[in-house]
Amino acid sequence: MPVAAALGTPNNVDVVVIGAGLAGLCTARSLADARLSVLLVDRKPSITYGIHTSGIFVRRTFDEFDLPGGCLGSPIRHVNLYSPAGTKIELQSPRPEFRIGRMERLYAEMLKRCRRAGVRVLLETTFESSVDRSQHLLVSLRQRAHSIRVASRFLIGADGAQSQVAEDLNLSLNRKWIVGVEHVYRNVPPGGPPSLHCFLDPLLAPGYLCWIAHDRDEVHLGVAGNPARFRPLQALQRFRKRAANVVNLDAAEFIENRGGRIPVGGVLPRIASRRGLLVGDAAGAVSPLTAGGLDPCLRLSRLASSVAAQFLTTGDESVLNVYNGKRFRRRFLGRRLLRSLLEACRHPWIMEAGCQLLRTSPGRAVAARLFFGDFSFPDPAPRLQPIAPIDASSSR
Repeated sequence: MPVAAALGTPNNVDVVVIGAGLAGLCTARSLADARLSVLLVDRKPSITYGIHTSGIFVRRTFDEFDLPGGCLGSPIRHVNLYSPAGTKIELQSPRPEFRIGRMERLYAEMLKRCRRAGVRVLLETTFESSVDRSQHLLVSLRQRAHSIRVASRFLIGADGAQSQVAEDLNLSLNRKWIVGVEHVYRNVPPGGPPSLHCFLDPLLAPGYLCWIAHDRDEVHLGVAGNPARFRPLQALQRFRKRAANVVNLDAAEFIENRGGRIPVGGVLPRIASRRGLLVGDAAGAVSPLTAGGLDPCLRLSRLASSVAAQFLTTGDESVLNVYNGKRFRRRFLGRRLLRSLLEACRHPWIMEAGCQLLRTSPGRAVAARLFFGDFSFPDPAPRLQPIAPIDASSSR
């Protein structure tokens, strides 16, 4: 008996998806809803272990995507921006702008929906390679001591910023990223309305910022920056001392540590071929300026599912041209330029001067647009035959 069959794994599938984070879960589910056979693979024993994302969803996401109920915290309308000297700029939106996802609950619920849709799931399994056999790919996996080979018509890499699938398929690789680390707490005094606090300090978080997200149930305390210019864990400890002026963590319950690489070079230019495609961080689907990746992840996954389903249904390779990262890179030119300016700012006094400009009426308008605008990620509108929409809460 083939090893795959002995382990309860199908020998032949339409699609193998590597990585069961948000991008992989959404893509696998949507493809299964399009009546394709899907194998979802993840290296972890449980997809709720080792979560990397801070889980902060923007309004455009929770307004337009039907996420599982009970997986989002209270709405956040208040944003406080702090200069290196501690000067505060207060912004408030009349609408809910952010919600913190309960990511363990969200991932677990989405995995259930995948299984109900017919997705086969293989955990504690790593991707090794794929070989093009003309009519299919021979995908090599490893589960502990077992080598598994699965024939698949298509391979999707949802395996993060350092994607092995991207390298295997000879697609573009992330070359530019920041590194972040975050601590999550509960039982923290509210100290005001649910708020997002952002601290700009090129000495503490070079090339990015420090943050506190507090929705009265959870507090996320984090830092991120250029890995060549700071040590994340040491920076987080320093920031915690500064954060004591904003949030009282003395009696807080520590929940978990999160962290990892965050690609900030924009959507990669080549993210698809006839053998497969990339989604999520593997595709660079993260805002170059804000480093927000959840909204881009969902929108690009929706497009990827449509493209893959139509390609596998019709065999028309030209449909893959729709899934072209260069389309998005042009739209992100302004944000990539702002990213370069943020990285170039190495002196607190320069950042302080910039923050003083943000205190003016025009500056506040710019800041409000950056935090509350509807342009987090361009929503692709391909001319494709529609397939079942990504709906994380409904099931067959």
